Amino acid sequence: MKNKSLTVKEFVILGLLAAILLLMAYTPLGYLNIGPLAITFNVIPVAIAAIALGPVGGAIAGGVFGLTSFLQCIGVGGTSAMGAVLFGINPVLAFIQRFVPRVLDGFLLGYIYRFMHKRQRVYVASAVTGFFSAFLNTLFFMSSLILLFGNTEYVQGLMGGKNVILFICTFVGINAVFEMISSTILTAVIATALSKARLIGGDR
Repeated sequence: MKNKSLTVKEFVILGLLAAILLLMAYTPLGYLNIGPLAITFNVIPVAIAAIALGPVGGAIAGGVFGLTSFLQCIGVGGTSAMGAVLFGINPVLAFIQRFVPRVLDGFLLGYIYRFMHKRQRVYVASAVTGFFSAFLNTLFFMSSLILLFGNTEYVQGLMGGKNVILFICTFVGINAVFEMISSTILTAVIATALSKARLIGGDR
């Protein structure tokens, strides 16, 4: 009976986080558009899902994030200027580029939190998880962009002759830094509050 109730609780938490992701995706709460890129706050619910529910929960939340990101390529729930161009080039690769990195991000975050929580209290472990949620999201997103679309005229134009590393650093710029700072702080605060409310596992 205990395992069943825990499963129900986890299902409810996942449902709530998925609903929050959808709300953020379809309102101005989730994105701050600056040029072709957007500062996204959707990495935070993904990190919380990974903390509360482990790698599988993180992957599912990441999948919800990735799906909403792909839908923006076709103007559903907002419009992504870059996504629209990539969709026009190759819809299948655009889906992979938008969806797979977010699933992988959420999955790995579950293991990052488990590793950190064995060594640190909830606040620190959650802060590290929040940081990596934004960092890995940017790393995987940009890596898949280069891998899948690096030879296209569009991406070559964005690169402007720069090498890959310099292009990624200058392209994401302040967006990525802001995402990492906000995700680190907010994930730590939210996860600690949930731990004190006994909605997720607390400190040893």
